[in-house]
Amino acid sequence: MSGGVDSSVAAARLIAGGHEVVGVTMKLWGGESDTGCCSVSDVDDARRVAQQLGIAHHTWTFSDDFDRHVVGPYVDAHGRGITPNPCVECNRHLKFDRLLRRAHAVGFDTVATGHHARIVVRPDGTRRLARGADAAKDQSYVLYVLGQAELARTLLPVGQMTKAEVRAEAEALGLRTAHKPDSQDVCFITSSRGRRGFLGGRMDLRPGRVVDEAGRDVGSVDAVELVTVGQRRGLGLPGGGEPRYAVDVDVAAATVRVGPERDLLCGEVALERVVWSADPPGSGPNSSIAAQCSAHGAPRAAQVEAVGSDHALVRFHGHQRRVARGQSVVLYEGDEVIGGGIVAA
Repeated sequence: MSGGVDSSVAAARLIAGGHEVVGVTMKLWGGESDTGCCSVSDVDDARRVAQQLGIAHHTWTFSDDFDRHVVGPYVDAHGRGITPNPCVECNRHLKFDRLLRRAHAVGFDTVATGHHARIVVRPDGTRRLARGADAAKDQSYVLYVLGQAELARTLLPVGQMTKAEVRAEAEALGLRTAHKPDSQDVCFITSSRGRRGFLGGRMDLRPGRVVDEAGRDVGSVDAVELVTVGQRRGLGLPGGGEPRYAVDVDVAAATVRVGPERDLLCGEVALERVVWSADPPGSGPNSSIAAQCSAHGAPRAAQVEAVGSDHALVRFHGHQRRVARGQSVVLYEGDEVIGGGIVAA
């Protein structure tokens, strides 16, 4: 229970379905927070909703794991010019690993969350994650790290509902979270300090040169570690002419190379740390595969070739904008996730 409306309604639905339910809030981030599920007010909201529902509530602290698996790698990635996705890593290491293991150790059968996604059982008995009913709130992209073991012990009670239906049910039940705004940002990045303030307190941010295709200086940045491939603003470029974007970030050389949008186009992308929902797909052409390169990006038709157990090559049908190293590409068959991975060098 994060203290939000989705997990509140998820708990209520499970109770109504006859399950024995205990609310658990994970305390992950011990520092300053004004969003996500780690602020004092969020924990208090979760506890009070549990009281409204008449169930026990516990707070489990996993701050050491969170720092080791999410915050530390986030800082390290920026220091190497990589653009990480901390929400994916939190799901991989905390919500669907550390939490599942603790729950199993103390005797719980399953873990339920308020994510907007569904779990479907296929004719062969394997499970797949699928898109939630509300396309605008679908969270299957950040949950692609769930394999068969995790899917078998997870329930997603609001995945068949739209956000409007969730709020209406919360209001009908009189839950205090019925009209609470959604969390939008990374829980350890505050609105007052932002990414620059957070990273600046943990590493030296260095100014960098901005050069064109010929290596000529055309601008500058205050912190090369904060630049992402595909970025257009904040590069100190003069106005007028064809728009130019960051096409390469070399932190070691404190240099950002820019070019026209065509320099961002690519026909394929290599993935590492790939997780398959079940077995990897065959290596032959498969036009039903779609690759999604951001949480709410448009899926692109593609072919995928598994390379070993945890690498893959995704070939797009046509060219598309390059995805920054460290971001995730998730592979779908219709509405079902078949796997995904991290963009490699």
